[in-house]
Amino acid sequence: MSERISAALLVAGAFFMLLAGLGVLRLPDLFMRLQAATKASTLGVGCLLLGAAIHFQDLGVTTRAVLVIAFFCLTAPVGAHVIARAAYAVGVPLWEGTITDELRDQRRAAEKPPDGPAGSTVPRPAEEGDNTRDGDRGDAGIGG
Repeated sequence: MSERISAALLVAGAFFMLLAGLGVLRLPDLFMRLQAATKASTLGVGCLLLGAAIHFQDLGVTTRAVLVIAFFCLTAPVGAHVIARAAYAVGVPLWEGTITDELRDQRRAAEKPPDGPAGSTVPRPAEEGDNTRDGDRGDAGIGG
């Protein structure tokens, strides 16, 4: 029975690794390729190592396999996120079919010049739809 479970996990792991490779080859931009490589390869490595742990049925092998899976699950998404943020920061183009770009709005808000001179404590005037009274923001104009 454990041989069949091990074989099924090894085949599933190989399938996910194949999907990761196909995603890297076929998807249109860096961000989608990175996502495919990270998600599918994490599942693939997890299945392969679980299959090996079940096959060998040894405490040392199982412990190492579980630790490697945990390490991979913790580091692969973080690494992919850092690479994607760096690629976005240097201006790697998005696919033309991309619908939303949430970081663009955040960057525009961050690049917006401040309302007054640095260190100014003069409160800004209330804008339409602002929930503050008479321009009083409650923070004496600090931070923006």
